[in-house]
Parts: sequence; C-alpha cells; structure tokens
Amino acid sequence: MKRCITTAEQYAASPTPELEQEVSQRLAAAYSKIDKATKCGVFHANNSARKKARLARVVKQAQPSAS
Repeated sequence: MKRCITTAEQYAASPTPELEQEVSQRLAAAYSKIDKATKCGVFHANNSARKKARLARVVKQAQPSAS
C-alpha cells in the first residue's frame, strides 16, 4: 500500500505516462495482496474493502482533472 501511495504522489507531482502505468501496476498488485490476505483470513472483508477504497481515492486524487 505504501508503494502505491508514494508512486501516486510522485505522479501527482510530475505526471508522465511511465508513472501513470507504474501507478496502475502498483494498484493492481496492492489489490491482489489485499484480496489474498482476505482469502486466507488475515483481513476481514470489510477491512479489505476499506483499504482498497482508500487506495482508489488516493490514486484518483493524484490524477489530473479532465477539465
């Protein structure tokens, strides 16, 4: 999660296509690890949903607005 957040912050500071791709890869990796932990019983389902929502919000705020 930390790697995804720091990459999103770097992308917000200086948006480049390479960083955008890295953010999406790190987000997918974080989702995968959270889902695996939930499946094994490490996280409760609501806890994992909250973690994924927070990550998605950070990534969305890092993206430049379309307007």
